[in-house]
Amino acid sequence: MIKKRLTVGAGWSMATIGILHTAVFLPHPYWGEWLTGGLRSGDGDDASLSVFWALPGSFVIPLVLLGLLVVRLGRRGERAPAYVGWALGGWVAGCVLLIGPSGFLLGFVPAGLLIAEDLLARRRNAAGPVARREEDLRPQR
Repeated sequence: MIKKRLTVGAGWSMATIGILHTAVFLPHPYWGEWLTGGLRSGDGDDASLSVFWALPGSFVIPLVLLGLLVVRLGRRGERAPAYVGWALGGWVAGCVLLIGPSGFLLGFVPAGLLIAEDLLARRRNAAGPVARREEDLRPQR
């Protein structure tokens, strides 16, 4: 079994982006308001609501989980479906168009790695079984 390095790198970069996003937005004064029901009762102000959607209500937890799943796939010698990289890249591009240059630009890293892994796999498959056998004979690192 050959580990898919680009897939593993994409997964770790997604998990890292999610963790860094959490670290940046974690320290703020709204946790007390949220935990006492301020958002449910409608007492929260616009800033509190905005920060909520930037941290606990954001895509951070699913991004970290997706990243860890992709790492697992790569370590098992599998790759994520091509649509994961393309969808992630499209989502990032749309967000950058809406908000401008921001931390969203980091999302192009895992998207690009997943797309590159897919393109390499397609090229290997097009090369035929001889190229795949030679790849299998290379030592693992």
